[in-house]
Amino acid sequence: MKVKDIIKTCNGILFSGNLDLCCNNFSKDTRTINKGDIFIGIKGDKFDGNSFYQDAFNNGASACILEESYINNIIQTDKTIIIVKNSIEALKKLAIQKLKETKIPVIAITGSLGKTSTRNMIYSIVSKKYKTLVTEKNYNNNIGLPLTILRLKDEELILLEMGMNHLGEIEYLSKIAKPDIAIITNILPIHIEYLGSMENILKAKLEILSGLKENGALIINNDNEYLNNIKLKNLNIITCGIENNSNYMAYDIEQNKYKVNIKGKTFCFNNHIGTKPYILNGLLAIATGMQLNVEIADIQAGINEYLLTEGRLENINSKKGVNIINDSYNASAESMINAIDFLLNQKEKRKIAILGDINETGTYAQEIHSKVGKYIAKNNIDYLITIGNNSKYINIEARKGMDKNNIIHFETKSDAKDYIKNLLNTGDIVLVKASNGNKFIEIVDFIKEFC
Repeated sequence: MKVKDIIKTCNGILFSGNLDLCCNNFSKDTRTINKGDIFIGIKGDKFDGNSFYQDAFNNGASACILEESYINNIIQTDKTIIIVKNSIEALKKLAIQKLKETKIPVIAITGSLGKTSTRNMIYSIVSKKYKTLVTEKNYNNNIGLPLTILRLKDEELILLEMGMNHLGEIEYLSKIAKPDIAIITNILPIHIEYLGSMENILKAKLEILSGLKENGALIINNDNEYLNNIKLKNLNIITCGIENNSNYMAYDIEQNKYKVNIKGKTFCFNNHIGTKPYILNGLLAIATGMQLNVEIADIQAGINEYLLTEGRLENINSKKGVNIINDSYNASAESMINAIDFLLNQKEKRKIAILGDINETGTYAQEIHSKVGKYIAKNNIDYLITIGNNSKYINIEARKGMDKNNIIHFETKSDAKDYIKNLLNTGDIVLVKASNGNKFIEIVDFIKEFC
């Protein structure tokens, strides 16, 4: 892609520089930009990215794409600057054009929970057959997704994650990506503060179909009550489940191992996390591999080898020998319950959970947090520490089944640190989990250093 191609695609203009300059990589962050990258200035709520264009050039950018609203602030230069009406709209147009030119298969994943672990499993499988471009970190929104597509070079397959917290956002992404395979992991009360109802959450996730190619496939978690036997006309739906009759079903589940019947034959799989949500995610990945004609032996190996993202059930040892399960990246009631199951399956003697608030729950906060507390009351751990505002509802319900002397609540992370330091001993295992905005990684780092 040359500068003149960008101008044509985005209806832009050349402010200065070279029309024939080749553009390979795009970046929105001057702090991580590499030599030769194209910097794209994006105006955000807190700062105007266009204002950093000189930093981008100083750090090695070969060209900048800036918005016309900023044009009067640009200093005359011989360096290459492209002016567009709207940077995000320009990203969208460039990504759509890139996919038109390449015509390679696209896989898109959405869902309330498990998007990233499912993405990692699928990548572990499909990369054995195809050179695959995959979403990095949390680049799953209207900026991150097109930037991912614009990284495309000689890959044979694109694997994209799609996130949202409002109606219309997945539709926007799907119409850019135009997936051949769409995957929905589940429908759960996450972002319900913004969406208002479970029906709206389902509607928002089904927006992934708005860009699905003709003859494309939808792969779903058939055990989810909102997706179970969903009826959509003229659509190839592939179902995965443990409880409900599905195209791909796990059975004879024993810890991390399970069996799946594929084309009349039985095959064994091994997830290194054997809780039901991860097995269901594994089934979605298996179904995707089969759709793309990956050999079953490679699918088995991919499921066995996939890596979890940092901050998701990540095992860390402290200086004094406490085993930490760092699950601080994000939280929902369902993922907390899954993490409690994972904690209970560990071999260490004392099992301790440090839980914080689940964000974006709105008027459902008490109900959602109480659900976690009720589960803990029935499945005793040794100690429970809750920190925050709404996590007190976890604490209240857990007291109905646990020893009250082993449960405590704190308002802030700072208040809890002395208690945590005095409680934890060598050989303990401690789960740390809350929504990412609560920054429980600070608790993880404290335990690593002092416990």
